[in-house]
Amino acid sequence: MGVPTAQVSRGRGSPAYSGGVSEEQRQQGRAGGGAPDASGGDTTGGGSGRNGWEIARLFGIPVHVNSSWLIASLVIALVFTPFVLDQVPDLGGLAYLVAFAFAVLLGLSVLVHELAHSVTALAYGYRVRRITLHLLGGVSEIEGDDRRPWPDLVIALVGPLASLALAAVGFGLLQVLPDGTVVRLVAWQITTANLIVGVFNLLPGLPLDGGRILRDLVWAMTGRETTGTVVAAWFGRVLAVGLAVMAVLPLLRGSLDIIWLAWGLMLAGFIWIQAGIALKVSKVRSRLPAVTTRDLTRRAIPVPADTPVSEALRRLEAAQAGGLVTTGRDQQPLGIVNEAAVRALPVERRPWVPVSSVSRLLAPDVRVPVESAGEKLVTLLQAHPAPEYLVVDADGSIYGVLAYDDVERAVSGLAGRPSAPRG
Repeated sequence: MGVPTAQVSRGRGSPAYSGGVSEEQRQQGRAGGGAPDASGGDTTGGGSGRNGWEIARLFGIPVHVNSSWLIASLVIALVFTPFVLDQVPDLGGLAYLVAFAFAVLLGLSVLVHELAHSVTALAYGYRVRRITLHLLGGVSEIEGDDRRPWPDLVIALVGPLASLALAAVGFGLLQVLPDGTVVRLVAWQITTANLIVGVFNLLPGLPLDGGRILRDLVWAMTGRETTGTVVAAWFGRVLAVGLAVMAVLPLLRGSLDIIWLAWGLMLAGFIWIQAGIALKVSKVRSRLPAVTTRDLTRRAIPVPADTPVSEALRRLEAAQAGGLVTTGRDQQPLGIVNEAAVRALPVERRPWVPVSSVSRLLAPDVRVPVESAGEKLVTLLQAHPAPEYLVVDADGSIYGVLAYDDVERAVSGLAGRPSAPRG
C-alpha cells in the first residue's frame, strides 16, 4: 500500500503537520479582497466546498470529508479486494465490503493522527479551524499568534507517535486473533499501514512531520525560523527525488507495478511541490518585518458624510492627502470613500451627490494601528478581509487609509510608496 497523508496547516504562518504526509499547505492570495497570507496557508472554504462535508465535531473541532477522500477510499477498496479474496476465498462478494471497511478504518487512523496534532495544539492555546480528510490523507488547520519552536516540535511529533501507537495496539491484537479470519486480515493491514505512516512521517524533510521537527530544531538552535524552514525544505526535496527514483527503479529493471509507480510518483510530486511552497513562504516571511503600516498608509482627511463629492475632492486636493474618510455627526468614522466609485461618477453630478454615496462602510471594530507591522499587521488583515482599512493613531484619531493591494505588493517584495487616489 501507499502512504496516506494527513496534513496540518497553521494560520498566520504557522506550520503544517500530518498523519501520513504533512504539508506547508500555503498559498498567497485573497478571497473577496481579503488580506495576504503571510504563511501562504490555505484556510478557505467550508460547507461542501473545497473542504468537503462536515461529518462530525470532535473536541470542538469540525471534521470534514473531501470528495477526493471518497474516491481514494474506493480505489483502495478495489485494490485491496483481490488480496482479501486470496486470503479468505470463501467471502465471495463480501470481499468488496471488507476491503471498503479497511479503507474506512484507514481513514479513521489518519483522523486519529490529525486529532493528536490538533488536541495537542489546543492544549498549547492554539486554535484549530478544522480537520479535513482528502485524497492523500488529511489536513488540520491550526492558527496561533505566539509561535515557538518547542511547542511546534511537540505538535509535529505527536502525530507520528499516534500512528505508531495504533500500530502497537494492532500488533497486540494480532497475537490473539485466530489465523485465516477476516478480522485478523484487516487488523494486519491496519497495523502495517499505521506503522508505515508513523515511520514515513518521521523522515526529516518538509512537508513531513519529521521535516517540521527538523525545522523546529534548527529554529531553536539558530533563533531563525526561516533558516529552519529552508534547511527542512531542501531535505524534503532530496526526499522527493529519492521517492521518485524508488518508484521508477522497478520499471527500469523490467518489472511494472502500476500502483507502486503511480503512488510513488504522486507522493514524490506532492512532497517536491510542498517543499517548494515552504521555500517561497520563508522568503515572504523574511520580508514581513519591513512591511509597516506607517509606510504603506495614504494619509486621509475626515469629511462629514453629507459633504458633496465635489467639495470633498476639493478638500482632498487642498490637504494634499491620499484618502477620504466619512464621519458622522459625532465625528466618528463611518466609511472610506471608494476611488473607483468617484471616478465613475460624472463630474457634473458631483456637486449634488453626498460623499457617503461613494463610500464603503467600515466595520465598527476594524481599526489598524499605525504602528502595526510585520506578522501582526498581516494577522489583523487576515482576520478582517477588506479592500481598504482605516488606520488610526495611538489616540484613536484618523491617520489614513491602508489598501490591501499595497500590503500585497509589499509582502511580494514589489511595494513602493502608495499613490494618492485620483479624483
